[in-house]
Amino acid sequence: MQFGIFSVSDVTTDPTTGETPDDTQRVRSMLTIAQHADQAGLDVFATGEHHNPPFVASSPTTMLGYLAGVTKDIILSTSTTLITTNDPVKIAEDYAMLQVISGGRMDLMMGRGNTGPVYPWFGQDIRQGIPLAIENYALLRRLWEEDVVDWEGNFRTPLRGFTATPRPLDGVPPFVWHGSIRSPEIAEQAAYYSDGFFHNNIFWPMSHTKQMVRFYRQRFEHYGHGPADTAIVGLGGQVFMRKNSQDAWNEFRPYFDNAPVYGHGPSMEDFTATTPLTVGSPQQVIDRYASMREDVGDYQRQLFLIDHAGLPLKTVLEQIDLLAEEVVPVLRKEMEAKRPEHVPANPPSHAERVAAARAKAAEDKAGAPAVS
Repeated sequence: MQFGIFSVSDVTTDPTTGETPDDTQRVRSMLTIAQHADQAGLDVFATGEHHNPPFVASSPTTMLGYLAGVTKDIILSTSTTLITTNDPVKIAEDYAMLQVISGGRMDLMMGRGNTGPVYPWFGQDIRQGIPLAIENYALLRRLWEEDVVDWEGNFRTPLRGFTATPRPLDGVPPFVWHGSIRSPEIAEQAAYYSDGFFHNNIFWPMSHTKQMVRFYRQRFEHYGHGPADTAIVGLGGQVFMRKNSQDAWNEFRPYFDNAPVYGHGPSMEDFTATTPLTVGSPQQVIDRYASMREDVGDYQRQLFLIDHAGLPLKTVLEQIDLLAEEVVPVLRKEMEAKRPEHVPANPPSHAERVAAARAKAAEDKAGAPAVS
């Protein structure tokens, strides 16, 4: 199972010091966080995509392309690539380029985004969010899988004899996740294409997550991709840890109480009771996240949000160390011990996808009728 971190890239005032990083400081801190996660041995770093303040991650492939050159092992991903407001042609080219640069050490997560004003900034209508996601992704698949594309749809100009460059690494497109919090249509889309489904349940109760993942698994099996429990699932979550649980509560409370991302709504006690936010000791995080398997089955990727709400960089790096040294090894061992043999432990790697594609090509060639 893969464990990693993701960033929403918020620029938030530290309530304990009154200091607010500027955009440059925030971007550079994200680069430091990703490199530290790689050095600590975490599996994945993912960045969101936002085009409105107070968020700074407007160009994921620029950031991830840089990180591909300065990290060694970590998988580089997105915690949303906006399939609705980005041109599918640009997505096809940008992420194929990232795939080539990283040597296949990447994947990406498609999402619609939840910020209404962004849609008209890019010439789109939020009321068309679902149709945009469906049509744009269908085109993106063709751009990666076909060398020459003729296409016409409802939301962009037609393509005639178009070839996206560079072509995907080894002729195999990147692995794609579809991220959704509340839309069954997106879970359906992930199931239809046999892609991964990522439920970023950081603001939702586990009962809702359980329902969405079950639906995706049922539809995955319905489309003939294999048993429901072999579908590729990822979950989001967020934690704040200290060795002593009460120290964690005391330290994180002012950040929770003042961070716009939490909306100044429920108390921290209520929020931690109803969502995956876990504030406490490493053992409490282990206990909480190990139990999620009971609700969603065996899953392949768990990402944690840890660099938000104005937390200083030093604190975030300490959280990475706690995850890597005390939490992840135990969770990985417990998850692996319970996983049935036929259920994938991880999402498919680039090498595995290349091998599968070549095996299928050989099988198709062997089954083709002889040409006289």
